[in-house]
Order: sequence, then structure tokens, then C-alpha cells
Amino acid sequence: MNKLGFALIGAGGIAQAYAQAFTQSECCELVAVADVRPDSAKALAEIVGGISVADYEELAENAGFDAVIIATPPNSHPEIACYFMERGVPVLCEKPLCVTVSEAERMIATATKTNVMFTMASKFRYSDDVIKAKGIVASGILGDVVQFENAFTAKVDMSKRWNSIEEISGGGVLIDNGTHSVDIIRYFLGPIDSVLAVDAGGTQDLRVDENVKMFAKTASGVTASVDLTWGINKELPYFISVYGTNGTLHVGWRESKYKLHSNPDWTVFGKGYDKVASFRGKIENFSKALRGKEELRINPPDALASVQVIEAAYKSLRQNLWQAVVEKSAAREA
Repeated sequence: MNKLGFALIGAGGIAQAYAQAFTQSECCELVAVADVRPDSAKALAEIVGGISVADYEELAENAGFDAVIIATPPNSHPEIACYFMERGVPVLCEKPLCVTVSEAERMIATATKTNVMFTMASKFRYSDDVIKAKGIVASGILGDVVQFENAFTAKVDMSKRWNSIEEISGGGVLIDNGTHSVDIIRYFLGPIDSVLAVDAGGTQDLRVDENVKMFAKTASGVTASVDLTWGINKELPYFISVYGTNGTLHVGWRESKYKLHSNPDWTVFGKGYDKVASFRGKIENFSKALRGKEELRINPPDALASVQVIEAAYKSLRQNLWQAVVEKSAAREA
């Protein structure tokens, strides 16, 4: 079977992981790269043996690809995604999907109108350890989930990156890493009913949120806590912890394990987070969905919900109050 050809829009840091993932894939390949920095596009294209162009409109003139991946800053996602969907090109869009709920609704409505496959790429749904952990929790052996914790806590200099420019990114660590958190919580526990977000200060003098604590109440009655920071390296071994009435489970960077209260021993079920393997999972799931061989692991309603929850979280951050999350479908047309 011929490999599906992808074009990548954006040759920044995340593009390197995509390039590595494509070189390991047996069902898809990277054939073109577009970036406003021609040298960056050319360098990445040379790695995979593809072509490079300076912008996405020039890319659209090349017919040698089957789908596009958008890996540009969030404020540009709606324009680029709709541009390609209106030309019948399937789109896999990096997280955060976009900055506002109205933009997300427009993108999804365009996908519906044009009957083109479209969704958000959020790498942790494709991590083997996360997938296994979801199965363990769903099996019921941990009992009822009492608490759920997620943490993305690393010290990263954001002072010179677009992520800290609100007009481009839509906010700070809450929209950037928090989008992952929201998707992880919904994957394990289902819809989120309300959120509380608290700004815990910063160390880099950024004009966006740098250190945030978030709590999310799910429709299933579980409260999840999230720790997000760019300013503190806490060196935590686990980024997901699930506490049930019968046991505990941890998903870690280097090891994942669970233990039942009835057994003093831990059962190791994974070797930790593999970034390239997760990226490979993203592109291969999208490819197989295009061929009708798999369902999308993240579908458009999941993508929309991620934006709805983050928008509510920012309202909470400003008002220091719990905010309701209204998960509704994108019914109106673009």
C-alpha cells in the first residue's frame, strides 16, 4: 500500500519530532514543509527528502500531498485550517486548537460543510503508557476513582518565545500545557463540568500566566487537580496519578505502574513517555482514519471541548471563581 503523503506547515521545534516520527512510519511520509523562514523549511525538508516552500499558499499549489499538519502558533490555525479544508485537504492541527471557542466552532463547521477530515493533535492520547493506563482504570480494578492528578512542571525560558506573547498564543502555560491536561482528564474521566484556575505567580516577568493551579470537576463526580508551570523544575517522576478506592496508578516519564491495596507490590506496565512514538501515533492514527481503517483517537468534539474548557479556565483565572463549562457542538456553519 502506498504511503499517505503529508505536508507540514511550520518548521519550529515541534517539527523535529514530526520529522523523526515520519522516518519511523510505514504508512505515511512527510513530502513537503512550509515556513515563513525559508532556511528552516529547507533544512527540515532535506531530512525527509521533501520539498520546501515559504508559505502555505505556495504549498497549496503543490498537489503532491494527501493531508496537512498545522504546527504554527495558535492564532494562525483557523485561517490556515479553513484555507486547506475549503480546498478539500484533510487537516491535523496541533494543540492548542485555537484561541477562542468561536474560532473552534468555525473550523469544525468548515470541516462539516466541506466533508473534510479535521481534528486536533494532542500527543499524550497516543502514548502507549497513557493508553494502557486508561484501560486499567476503565477495567475497574482500581475501584472508583477518588482523585486524579496531572502535572507538567518544568523550568523553561519563555521570555523570547511566541508562547509568551498573548496576541499570538492566546495566553501562557494554561492554554499551552493546560490543553494537554484538559484532553487527558476528558480521556480518562469524561466531560468536565466546571473549572477553577489560580495564578500562582511567576519568575520570568512574563506578561502571560506562568504558574497555574487548576481544578476540574467532571460530570462523573471526580475532582482533578492540575499543576502547570514554566518557572519551576519540580522533577516529578509521574505526570498522571489516579487514586481509586482499591488502588493507585502512576504514569511516569520513565516508568508507569499501579498497586492494589490488597497487594504490597507494584505492577509495572510501561517504560514511560516516548515522544517520537507518540508523534508517530498521531500521524498514523490520522492516516488510518483517512483510509477508513481506524476511528480518530481525538475527534472534533474532543478538540472543541478542549477550547471550551480552557476558555472557562481563563474566566476563572481572572475572576478567581469556579466557572461552568458548557460543552456544546459546533452547529453553526462557517
